[in-house]
Amino acid sequence: MELTTHERVKRMYEHREADRVPITDSPWGATLERWHREGMPRDADFAEFFGLDRFAHIGVDNSPRYPVQVLEETEEYVISTSPWGVTTKNWKGRGGVPEFLDFTIVDRDSWQRAKERMTSTPDRIPWDTLRQHYRRWREEGYWISAGLWFGFDVTHSWAVGTERVLLAMVEDPEWLVDMFHHFLDVDLALLDMVWEAGYTFDEVTWPDDMGYKGHQFFSLKTYRELLKPAHRRACEWAQAHGVYVRLHSCGDVRPFIPEFIEIGV
Repeated sequence: MELTTHERVKRMYEHREADRVPITDSPWGATLERWHREGMPRDADFAEFFGLDRFAHIGVDNSPRYPVQVLEETEEYVISTSPWGVTTKNWKGRGGVPEFLDFTIVDRDSWQRAKERMTSTPDRIPWDTLRQHYRRWREEGYWISAGLWFGFDVTHSWAVGTERVLLAMVEDPEWLVDMFHHFLDVDLALLDMVWEAGYTFDEVTWPDDMGYKGHQFFSLKTYRELLKPAHRRACEWAQAHGVYVRLHSCGDVRPFIPEFIEIGV
């Protein structure tokens, strides 16, 4: 018997046998462009086209909402600003993360100004998308994830800068802890609104890359002191709502795995 995605993924979380392993993907735009060149119809949903599982994602906006604008565009790249006040260079036709050129949040003062802009107002929730698609997601057995945007990875890469964050872990850890928790505060307040409106979901997930090829960006002691308390809060919120927790983390994070299990990932 073929299971729905919801049934299949739930069995995975429960460590029970299913008809097959759940299959999902998040291809870069350049990958989609290649698939189109190789024959995938432009109007096709890649997951349906390749017979992947049906996943839906609910994302909310906890950014400072700085102006988004294109500063330069050529045949090879686009330089633009993000809602986090970050200037990036994206190469056309290539998959991967952008080149980070400049940041607005660079110290406690600039963080305080950004923090004041990060408020949990209902207009940060994609209500139109939920009204349009949520019922179908449930009727067709989708697995529905709610996304969080907080932690080491998104703070260093998408908001503040890698070197700056790594130095702050030693020189001003309280600043980082404040950022980790405020990012999360806004997210959870918004997801509370989503849940209370009747749009429930099956898991909470967030990306937090904490390693590279052969090691971690910081020690186990640093993880326990600075980042684990925020991760624990996210897990506790999910557990209070009866949903699972999925953490995406690139790199070698093996020493952290017992810590993840202990808090409920």
